[in-house]
Amino acid sequence: MRTVEVVVPRLGESVIEATIIRWLKNEGEQVEAEAALVEIATDKVDSEIVSTASGKLSKKLFNEGDVVAVGKVFALIETQGEASAPVSEKTVQETQAAPVKDKATAAIKETPGSVAKAGDAIDEPPPSTRYYSPLVRSIAQQEGLSFKELDSITGSGKDSRLTKQDILDYIANRQHGAVQAEPSSATAVKPEPVIPVFTKGDDRIVEMDRVRQLIANHMVKSVQTSPHVTSFIEVDMSRINGWREKNKDPFQKKYGEKLTFTPIFIEAIAKAVRDYPMVNVSVDGTKIIIHSKVNVGMAVALPSGNLIVPVVGDAGSRNLLGITKAVNDLANRARNNKLVPDEISGGTISLTNLGSFGTLMGTPIINQPQAAIIAVGAIKKRPVVIESEVGDMIAIRPVMICSITFDHRVIDGALGGQFLSRFAQYLEQFDNTQTI
Repeated sequence: MRTVEVVVPRLGESVIEATIIRWLKNEGEQVEAEAALVEIATDKVDSEIVSTASGKLSKKLFNEGDVVAVGKVFALIETQGEASAPVSEKTVQETQAAPVKDKATAAIKETPGSVAKAGDAIDEPPPSTRYYSPLVRSIAQQEGLSFKELDSITGSGKDSRLTKQDILDYIANRQHGAVQAEPSSATAVKPEPVIPVFTKGDDRIVEMDRVRQLIANHMVKSVQTSPHVTSFIEVDMSRINGWREKNKDPFQKKYGEKLTFTPIFIEAIAKAVRDYPMVNVSVDGTKIIIHSKVNVGMAVALPSGNLIVPVVGDAGSRNLLGITKAVNDLANRARNNKLVPDEISGGTISLTNLGSFGTLMGTPIINQPQAAIIAVGAIKKRPVVIESEVGDMIAIRPVMICSITFDHRVIDGALGGQFLSRFAQYLEQFDNTQTI
């Protein structure tokens, strides 16, 4: 027998640590090579780490909720074969001592007004067959909850498993005298992940989830870093509208994918960047980094209500079909939590489609360390003045309002306006005779 150390792999640019969300295998359980061992979360994306060998999971070196550094050993696998040098007890002890507790757990430990005395240990096995993760047991111990009380809490996890959020919400509700609602039947709708705490009248207080906290911090940092300026322009979408209506059904039949406006917008951004490369930059102190590739981040709304920005890499070297396939693939995997960290990093300019929610225009916040973000609004039919050789006339046209928000430290109003006008020009002069 030999022991294989499984380490946290490189998880993407600038990612140095990950939080263990859920173990997918138990100690003593047989695992296959490339089988998922654990679900993790970083400040960029959630993903899974797989086993590097087939064998038995002999030891978990971290608990759910622990933060583990990239390159750190987090599990040991016993495999068939010649014995290797054993893992020293010192290595195991150092590894076990490494985790930093989840911030939410630390916060709840310091919450004043606990009903029970913190630190009343739960060191006996639970009296029921219900499974409690090490993180849940740790929080219960800190808050003095008995297993009988844990058994009474409705779980929102798989097979009614009690999650960290369930127990934190229960503790918060208990402190405010709230009563946890029981499901009406075995087929009741699964409770929301975050249970509101009623404080005054009908007002509710809910804790931000991890992703929302990251978004909030990122937005505040961006506004504090860059002086934001936004310019607007109207675009006649007649050519694009007609072309898409003509090609969307054949495209669906041929490739099994939807033909949306987003790839057309990304293609126009890449072309405009080719003409005005100083928009495709980022700032490093007093240095301006002019990026050679146009990596377009596209904002995707998630079912949870949060936002993620996968990146279409090197959009300037792709044709419209290549961009379309990339957009559809990234959007689908974003909504199903299947992105890897490298796919949401390295963006050089961003696009957000406000029109998908019916919004006419907007002033988005720059996605640092980028210097510009393009927003496109809803396409609406409006009466517009058409210039012709025989004079001006009024006609009904599908019109879209676009905007660019830019970092005024490195992009002046003239450059921002020129770029936006060129972007609009590429949209209005779209080749509606092309095939895809």
